[in-house]
Amino acid sequence: MSKLLEIAEERVLVLDGAMGTMIQRHKLTEEDFRNDELKDHPSPLKGNNDLLSFTRPDIIKEIHALYFEAGADIVETNTFSGTTIAQADYGLDTEYWVYKINYESAKIAREVADEFTAKEPNKPRFVAGSIGPTNRTASLSPDVNDPGYRAVTFDQLKDAYRLQVRALLEGGSDILLVETVFDTLNAKAALMAIDEECADRGVKVPIMVSGTITDASGRTLSGQTTEAFLISISHMPLLSVGLNCALGASQLRPYLQTLSEKANFLVSAHPNAGLPNEFGEYDQTPSEMGDQVEEYLQSSYVNILGGCCGTTPEHIKEIAARAAKYKPRKIDNVHATV
Repeated sequence: MSKLLEIAEERVLVLDGAMGTMIQRHKLTEEDFRNDELKDHPSPLKGNNDLLSFTRPDIIKEIHALYFEAGADIVETNTFSGTTIAQADYGLDTEYWVYKINYESAKIAREVADEFTAKEPNKPRFVAGSIGPTNRTASLSPDVNDPGYRAVTFDQLKDAYRLQVRALLEGGSDILLVETVFDTLNAKAALMAIDEECADRGVKVPIMVSGTITDASGRTLSGQTTEAFLISISHMPLLSVGLNCALGASQLRPYLQTLSEKANFLVSAHPNAGLPNEFGEYDQTPSEMGDQVEEYLQSSYVNILGGCCGTTPEHIKEIAARAAKYKPRKIDNVHATV
């Protein structure tokens, strides 16, 4: 994986865009989220997009291919909710189903990445195993009348992430991406799970961490500033630290500047396509988003650049074209283990 750092020193790496946005284009029904094994599952499954990796693998494969064709160097696996904790909402919180979700998702992404690398050996493609934040927080109480209550423990999170990490690696992920972090304690559980799994395997895997600034306060949901978030994870040998989701590129810029100035890692950004309208939809065009992320490139803020909610292959194509014109952010010392 030293190849990844070599490329990052030469140019800005391009990450893919939204998976959910692309899935929504297909207007899927409940039946699309079921196969023979799941035909009699008692709970509704529509909306559990991670299942599509084995109920409609054709759709997921096509989405990965579209992002690679648009210029992405890295695609994320379809595993944002791939933990026992998140899958409990659908009654699929067993080791069997969670392993299957992550393994099959990584396998599909790996197959598509290898196909594109074979066609363009000078532009290798990579797979980032997507590790979402779960739907529970270790730092905050969901009960305003009981501030000390927690819906999940650190050890429960770590165990859930450990299973996900194992399946993502066995499915063929090159990178592990702990993303959309709103609670750094959750992220620390994921990072510990990665550390333990990799130690047991005797391997070193590049790790990306991407936090979420939730609003104009400039803080994560659990109350950390961008700098505090960076400091709290800087003990790990990361490939990159970055920000994604919640905000559009323009709103994200001041917080990205902080990371660029303070981080001893590569810096990533995959913002939303602007802010959602009153219907929860994203209207920002590829050109409009391109203008905004170009400001990151002109200021040398980033090493890895992609898109989150509302972004499509058209957005990524625009981002890739803009990124090709600029040199990546330079740092004196990369701590990443690759």
